[in-house]
Amino acid sequence: MKKLILFASLALIFVSCSNNNPESDGSENFVAITDVVPDVILEIRYYSTYNFVGARVDGYEQPIALITKQSADSLKVVSDELKEKGYRMKIWDSYRPQRAVNHFIRWAEDLQDTTMKHIFYPMVDKSLLFEQQYIMARSGHSRGSTVDLTLVDEQTGKELDMGSPFDWFGDESHPDFMDLTEEQIANRHILWDAMFAHGFKGIDSEWWHFTLKDEPFPDTYFDFPVRELK
Repeated sequence: MKKLILFASLALIFVSCSNNNPESDGSENFVAITDVVPDVILEIRYYSTYNFVGARVDGYEQPIALITKQSADSLKVVSDELKEKGYRMKIWDSYRPQRAVNHFIRWAEDLQDTTMKHIFYPMVDKSLLFEQQYIMARSGHSRGSTVDLTLVDEQTGKELDMGSPFDWFGDESHPDFMDLTEEQIANRHILWDAMFAHGFKGIDSEWWHFTLKDEPFPDTYFDFPVRELK
């Protein structure tokens, strides 16, 4: 455990820019999702205090969602398809600067801070968050082509029941978790089928997490803050 925490604390992320301009932070490769997909609903959790940390996370300076241009274009196709079926996408997170990941690491190392345990990780001992990989030194979000989202029923205005909340640290969040109702399983598949059909892939621990398969910066971890692009 100590080795894992030490590695996470000392992790140095090299941020490169596609145009090789040392004065660039790479943000010119990104867009605000709402500029490309105006129908999405935003609930940027890490800008708020309603998240597993219990505070606004470093690097989230405005409640907006940024993503690479290529990913935004693919999300537009997904959104258009889902709208025809009566759903809208609700986004909790997309691009995440490395400084936010570092904030998660510091929070996880502070074993005394369990303010939000009863909401997000009641069944997991905080000392095991690194070992069980709920917290890691790097996140695909920092590469700019990953998004966390769910679906909202346009008729009712309510989120679909997916069987677990966003950022739930537990087996219920796993895509292969089957102790769900038929409705919950069907709802997950509505989201997955649309995302997978248009160039995104998932991970085995979070039903809400998707990354563009052909992400343009697979080895780059950006660190510019989440705020309106210039």
